[in-house]
Amino acid sequence: MSDPRTAAPSRRDVLRAAAVLAAAAGLAGCGKSDEEATGGQVTVDLWHGQTDSGKKALDTLIAEFNRTHPGITVVGGGGGVTADSMLQKVTAGLAAGSYPDVAYIFGSDLASITRSPQVADLTGRLQLDAVWPAAKAAITVKDKVRAAPALLDSLCVVYNKKLFAAAGLPAPKAGWTWDDFVATAAKLTDPGKGVFGTGWPGVGDEDTVWRLWPMIWDLGGDVVTEDGKKVGFEQVGEQALATLDKLRTDKSLYVDPKPGGEQLYQVFLGGRMGMVATGPWQLPDILDRKLDYGVVPLPSYSGKAVTISGPDTWTVFDNGSARTKAATEFVGWMLDAKQDVRWDLEGGSLPLSTTTAALPEWKKHATETNGLQVFVDALETARVRPTITAYPQISEHLGTAIVSVLLGKKSPADALKECVEQSNAVLAVPS
Repeated sequence: MSDPRTAAPSRRDVLRAAAVLAAAAGLAGCGKSDEEATGGQVTVDLWHGQTDSGKKALDTLIAEFNRTHPGITVVGGGGGVTADSMLQKVTAGLAAGSYPDVAYIFGSDLASITRSPQVADLTGRLQLDAVWPAAKAAITVKDKVRAAPALLDSLCVVYNKKLFAAAGLPAPKAGWTWDDFVATAAKLTDPGKGVFGTGWPGVGDEDTVWRLWPMIWDLGGDVVTEDGKKVGFEQVGEQALATLDKLRTDKSLYVDPKPGGEQLYQVFLGGRMGMVATGPWQLPDILDRKLDYGVVPLPSYSGKAVTISGPDTWTVFDNGSARTKAATEFVGWMLDAKQDVRWDLEGGSLPLSTTTAALPEWKKHATETNGLQVFVDALETARVRPTITAYPQISEHLGTAIVSVLLGKKSPADALKECVEQSNAVLAVPS
């Protein structure tokens, strides 16, 4: 399955897509009609963008749904793009009046795409009682449920046990602090052997930014203030950026210069990085390399656990009442624990609900996969980025600030000041 963090579109692409959506907003009613649901058979066009194991798992589930729901035929694989290009494909389809019934949309893009009136309102139409709070928040825009959760993850720290032993360091434990993290990274670093304590993406994209939000939240800040008129990290952002600056000045931080974070992960997989903040999607590659690893929650400033989740969604589009109803039935069926656990095991998601997490099949899988349960437990304190249309621009400005600190071009105070001014200017424009 494509990693929704590293495969995210560039900020420029997201902003361009938002402009297309604004134009598409005037095209209500241009989609396909119920007339296509002839003979009592309804066809649901699904654009999912999954590859490899994710595609295989989804194909199997689609086939089972079609067998057990004789009045509905789900056709998967439409769109002809991977998940990271789905937003652009769907927005172009909305502008042209030809779009799917269901599409796999990154959670951070949901607010922008709901500018189109063709996005269905699923409020009250899904069983969400046991769904993790982070997943519920990611599908809610302006107090309305605008999608179904499709994939769930969380951010924790994976560490190389061999490098810890070589440095004479004890394994990190839950409850550790960012000061502990910085000191440990310095002790793990060995320039003579090309070993880094940790790493951070350094291109300013969403993969650069989303790792900072747990630090902001832990310090009592937020992405935006409660009234949505200003950023919510002006008072605490400097401290979070100062932590990165300390890692830089200690020379314990590998800054990945390329999009996608692939080099960062290759350094870790090659045994030359002691710790990396990542999600459960990285475990298969780590297991393939036969690294002796452990997983621990993110450090904190306050001593209270907090992390971030980046849920992705099944977004339903209105192509007439019959197709919308059928599409909603399909995404609801996927959310049911019996299907969800299969999607999780084969496609790579964490359980979407506490019901799924309690199933014997998942418990067995978590027991057999070192560290996986740590990612599940982290969902108890996971938060998500706000579903607001201004988020991509705020992320772009914060990404620039982070990179300027990582490269030593600006102090944390100066970088934050510029980011806050730019982001507040964005929030001052009504959305």
